[in-house]
Amino acid sequence: MGMSVTISPATDRDAEQILKLQYLCYQREAELYGDYSIEPLTQTLDDLRAELGKGCVLVARLGEEVVGSVRGSVDDTGTAAIEKLIVHPRMQRHGLGGRLLAAIEDRLAAERDAKRYRLFTGHRSDGNLRLYRKYGYAQVGTEEVSRRLSLVTMEKAAYAASA
Repeated sequence: MGMSVTISPATDRDAEQILKLQYLCYQREAELYGDYSIEPLTQTLDDLRAELGKGCVLVARLGEEVVGSVRGSVDDTGTAAIEKLIVHPRMQRHGLGGRLLAAIEDRLAAERDAKRYRLFTGHRSDGNLRLYRKYGYAQVGTEEVSRRLSLVTMEKAAYAASA
């Protein structure tokens, strides 16, 4: 490829690329659970732009192309919600997901005083579960959403970031 991937805050100009990448990345999840009505596939560009305005959104770029993204926010208790960690399929299994995860954790701790991180994924999303465990997350709960889908909630303390 010849270029290195950089991670930086997303801008409004990135919204369309993020939304297209999100749609591409969540196809596999939708297929895995037999549900193409999941929120990442139905989110509108306006909704995404609103998220860009209130939360912390990072993008991974290869040149001008957005090849990954992650979002996070911190509530009043210091719990950071990390959401929609996506990496272009051709860029997966090269450490980019872990780099994005570490970058959002660092930013949420430094800029928004995160005390702990929380995320969730589907119970059959083995790659996601493996990645999160590798970065120090432990399962703290499971919620059955439907007959086909249970969401696994995972957490770790902020001091364990960048492990």
